[in-house]
Amino acid sequence: MIDGGEAIRKLALNVARYTGLAPLAKPFVGGIGAILMLHRVTATPERPNSVNRHLNIAPAFLDRLIADMKGRGYAFVSLDEAIERIEAGGKHGQFATITADDAYRDNMTEALPVLEKHSAPITIYVAPGLIDGAVDLWWDVVEDIVDISSRLILRTATGETVVDCSTPGRKIQAVARLNAWLTLEVPEEEQGVALRALARSNGIELGRGPGTLMSWDEIRAMAAHPLVTIGAHTVNHRNLKRLSESDARHEIGDVRRILKEKLGQEPRHLAYPYGYASAVGCREVGLARDAGYVSAVTTRHGVLRAEHSDFPHALPRISVNGRYQSVAHIRTMLSGVTTPLANAGKMVVTI
Repeated sequence: MIDGGEAIRKLALNVARYTGLAPLAKPFVGGIGAILMLHRVTATPERPNSVNRHLNIAPAFLDRLIADMKGRGYAFVSLDEAIERIEAGGKHGQFATITADDAYRDNMTEALPVLEKHSAPITIYVAPGLIDGAVDLWWDVVEDIVDISSRLILRTATGETVVDCSTPGRKIQAVARLNAWLTLEVPEEEQGVALRALARSNGIELGRGPGTLMSWDEIRAMAAHPLVTIGAHTVNHRNLKRLSESDARHEIGDVRRILKEKLGQEPRHLAYPYGYASAVGCREVGLARDAGYVSAVTTRHGVLRAEHSDFPHALPRISVNGRYQSVAHIRTMLSGVTTPLANAGKMVVTI
């Protein structure tokens, strides 16, 4: 199935690149730097044709991208230094900092050697509920359920709904339907129970494969590495905007205590789960500020500008993912021309 939105975005990237617009515009709209966002980094994904394959990039691509950016003058710095550079208005030249969400184990086994090669720091955002197994990687579980099923019954507020999973095309549609059901229809606090009930009714025993995410011992080892900063990804990786204020405050605030107990140090930086408009807004930014974080990042698309010194708890990122695994595409994004295109004309992207 062709993703029409993705095709349009790639067309826009290619137009900006081949017309020469991107390099011409960069001195005017390229900003002072960028926060890159990763998830998985592996040369051997378990399911290369997965609906979720966009979460993965190859280590070789990460290597090429960092080398290209360094060759064009970007300094790769820690997130702490990136915040200092934002506050200084980018006076010390273009910079980039790398972040990774969810603490996938391949960040340690396959991404870290690339980062060591380039002396490129990384911030890895950890959600304790995911590491402890109290919360499931539901996007993977949904795909597991659909993969083995030809037909599913969803129990919704309006009654039972039949979901057809009989063909490859129908399976893609079914994953989208289950994703919408879990993230829009099922209350956020009940998502885990609903998912596990659906899995059991289809003969699936939940429990991710060994090593999908890092263990606490591995996270502790990473935290001791000079290139690695451990940040917070809330307690249970929930959509904060769908929670009550007290529950959202718990997710944002209590994770600092948990990570200090586990790692010996409170995290200074936060990544909002999901990070898009329906997951984080003004309330969540205020809660992150109140909790004492130095910075917080969204998944809004955009480069960094000097004006972001006023918005350290609503910073945009450039997603480096499997859909745009091309150095040329990332170059175009870093030029800044795609920032207003993705944000209704806004150059300074916050929330």
